[in-house]
Amino acid sequence: MLSDEECLKAIEIMGESFPNAHSSLVADTDFHFLLAVIMSAQTTDKAVNILSPKLFETYKTPYELAEANVADVMTLIKTIGLYRNKAKYLVACAQKIVSDFHGVVPQSRKELMSLPGVGRKTADVVMAECFGIPAIAVDTHVTRVSKRLRMVAQDADVLKIEQTLMKKLPKSIWIAAHFRMIYWGRYQCMARSPKCESCPLLKMCAEGKRRVEKG
Repeated sequence: MLSDEECLKAIEIMGESFPNAHSSLVADTDFHFLLAVIMSAQTTDKAVNILSPKLFETYKTPYELAEANVADVMTLIKTIGLYRNKAKYLVACAQKIVSDFHGVVPQSRKELMSLPGVGRKTADVVMAECFGIPAIAVDTHVTRVSKRLRMVAQDADVLKIEQTLMKKLPKSIWIAAHFRMIYWGRYQCMARSPKCESCPLLKMCAEGKRRVEKG
C-alpha cells in the first residue's frame, strides 16, 4: 500500500495533468446544485446539465418545488436514469428543506444526510462545492483509482476509502484531491481501457505495472 507521502505525491501529479479539476455540474444556487447532485446518481453530469436549466427555471426555490406535483417533475427529468425515484426525492428533499431548515440548504453532513435522496457521497459533494468544507466524496472513479494505486485496501468499502484517504492526505487538499481523482478516473485510469503505458503514475501503480507486464 502506498505511504502517506506517496499518496500525496500521486495527487500532486494528478494536479499537473488536471490543475482545474472541478465539478462539471452546472447550477446557479446551492439548492439547485444539491438537486443536480441527487440527479447525477448513476447518470452522467452531461445528461443532468442538459435537462437542469428547464427544471431550475420552473422551480427556482425549495418552496416552489415543495409544492410541485411529482408527475410534473418526472416529465422534466425523464431523460435520465431512475427518473421516477429521483423526482420523488427532489420534491421530498425540497419539502424537508422548507419544513426543517427554513428553505436553506443545510451545511453539515448530518443535516444534509437527513434529506431524502441524500447519501454520504452527495452530502460530501455539496459540503465541498457549495460551502468549501473539506470532504472527500467517494464515487466509482475515486474507488477505482484509489484501489488501483493501492492507496486503500482492496476490500475497502466506500466509507473505509473515505476514512483512509482523509487520514493519508492533508485536510487542505481534500476537495482538490477528490476532483483530481475523478478526472483521473474519467480520462486516464478508465474502468475498461486505462492508459497505463503512458501514465505518469505507472512507477507507483501496482495495478498499472501488472497490466503492462501482462501486455
